[in-house]
Amino acid sequence: MAKLIATSVVRGSQQGESHGGVYLIDLVGQEVRQVVDWNAMDIDWRGRGADRGLRGIAFHKETVFIAASDELFAYNPDFSLQGSWKNRYLKHCHEISVYQDQVFLTSTGFDSILAFDIGKQKFHWALYVEPREFRFLGRAFDPLSEDGPLMLNKMHVNSVVCSEHGMYIAGLRTGGMLHFNGRQVSMSAVLPTGSHNAQPFRGGVLFNDTEANAVRFASPEPGQDRAFRVPVFPAEKLTGTGRDTSDIARPSFGRGLCVVKDGLIAAGSSPSTVALHDLASGATALSVTLSTDVRNAIHGLEVWPYD
Repeated sequence: MAKLIATSVVRGSQQGESHGGVYLIDLVGQEVRQVVDWNAMDIDWRGRGADRGLRGIAFHKETVFIAASDELFAYNPDFSLQGSWKNRYLKHCHEISVYQDQVFLTSTGFDSILAFDIGKQKFHWALYVEPREFRFLGRAFDPLSEDGPLMLNKMHVNSVVCSEHGMYIAGLRTGGMLHFNGRQVSMSAVLPTGSHNAQPFRGGVLFNDTEANAVRFASPEPGQDRAFRVPVFPAEKLTGTGRDTSDIARPSFGRGLCVVKDGLIAAGSSPSTVALHDLASGATALSVTLSTDVRNAIHGLEVWPYD
């Protein structure tokens, strides 16, 4: 069975404390190894997750790309840092995706998707998505110019997946998974408010129904829909409950989602836990807990490709 890589955000952590990290998870041995501890001081500590923690994960050849709130990092598979890049329009990044030698990043603060050219090591293209009545407008802009959008965070864009079929975008307030075909943005699938990690799967959509504390697969085939409950911890087993001054952290917050192999999916939640779900049986096969601190939440989650 595959290994996974996960990132975490410690919501409500205080300055001077670790506020996230990167972990390798052995599902067979149910062993966890922390490979990066994120304790940067030069971040914005105000509200929700703010600039805390590490976010989306993607791979290109022998490079591991990991996003922070406003910076893209490149690591070797042994987690030696190779480089990092910022952009004025990258803020509160969530998920990222690699396609055709480019990294696509969600800029949640700017309701945008930014494209980073891996070979040239620079941001070179961006798409601003604006909600209109019953439709969406997509406007391309130059991320190196000063003519980009304002930081309004109207839709809380948090996921992006790119393939030969186009770009799929979703967020807490997009109303569903959007599709960009290179010319226009349209609704691909309706989703509940508060969703994370929406991605096309088997002709339907796989996503974290975060507000309902569930992971769901909405299938186009009758009788094939699936819903899995996010792991629940007894209150007496939770730690860190009195240390969140923002009053934002909560248990069973579902975020982080990947396909391990056809029929098996892995999903993250808080306190930092990864659960493996079987779509065929509708059962949860196993779960691995990284921390019982309610502030510590999984963010990015992917299959580790290097072992």
